[in-house]
Amino acid sequence: MNAAIQLSPNQAFEFLLHVAVVRPVFLWGAPGIGKTALVTRFAEEVGLECVSLLGSQLAPEDLLGIPKIEGECSRFYPPANIVRHDPFVLFLDELNAASHEIQKAFYSLILEQRVGEYRLPPGTLVIGAGNRAKDAAIVKPMPSALINRLVHIHLKADHRQWLEWARQQGAIHPWVLDYIQLRPDHLWSEPPKHEEPFSTPRAWHMLSDALHSFGEDIAPELLEALTHGLLTPAHAGQFKGFLKQVRQQHALTAILKGDARWPAEPKDRDLLYFLAQSLRGRLLKELPDQETAVGAEHRKLSLQAKDRLKDLARISVEIAQTVVAEDDAGRRLPDWFLVEVARDLPRLAGRG
Repeated sequence: MNAAIQLSPNQAFEFLLHVAVVRPVFLWGAPGIGKTALVTRFAEEVGLECVSLLGSQLAPEDLLGIPKIEGECSRFYPPANIVRHDPFVLFLDELNAASHEIQKAFYSLILEQRVGEYRLPPGTLVIGAGNRAKDAAIVKPMPSALINRLVHIHLKADHRQWLEWARQQGAIHPWVLDYIQLRPDHLWSEPPKHEEPFSTPRAWHMLSDALHSFGEDIAPELLEALTHGLLTPAHAGQFKGFLKQVRQQHALTAILKGDARWPAEPKDRDLLYFLAQSLRGRLLKELPDQETAVGAEHRKLSLQAKDRLKDLARISVEIAQTVVAEDDAGRRLPDWFLVEVARDLPRLAGRG
């Protein structure tokens, strides 16, 4: 299903509070983006127990129950995990990964809140969730009749809200918090077309748990295995460079001021690349798009950046070029700054 409009976790939460209480809602989103956490938070807010059914692992009898002979006829008895006396939130996770037979069985459960002769307690709320076909996940097309029984929304990652949540939880490792603060674009990446780990809020949470377990003295080889086992390869490499920065106390601010130099040793190439991308991130964040909005602090930063780019190009023109080049997401540094780079650093700009 195409994502015409995407909602942040907080927007989706507000949506559920107003819509899920009157109509069933289906959450679309990539793996690890926080769909389950959102539904759990919603259930806590409305004061109901959250009962999850995993569509990809359901057999027909898990939902419809099994028959039992009573006198001259038989009756189907629903499974105990959905039989309640009090209302609850029924979370149908990975609904679109279920077989078509199971999806059909959900019709009456979603629309009429009924399974055979059993009816869910009045006030029970039904929410479904699933991955998208483009996520390289196990999904099956949803029948139009099922689609039409649900209100559909699409969830997106939001680094500000994730960082706020992480600080409130107090359990996310400081290295992870600082890194995502510095590189918010690394919180989530599109699932790859082939089999390899990729960055998601869930992956960063798992990395945090493992770092807490290892402690700060984690061996470089184990750190590399850990990050490459959880994150998008490019993000894993830059996180490793970030930790080198933390441990060796290379500071981008000091480099910009001229109080420190770019690391030039071959063994520090990953650190050099990370610092260069951190400079790019800072320029994207702090430089205004329009030259008419440039103030004294912006001009000072642009002059420092051009001087440091010249130094960086002496070590690696390729890495310096990544600072001023358009990235994979189509983001560019402000045009007025790129014009100045082309004028003052023609060797660098000429490699675009």
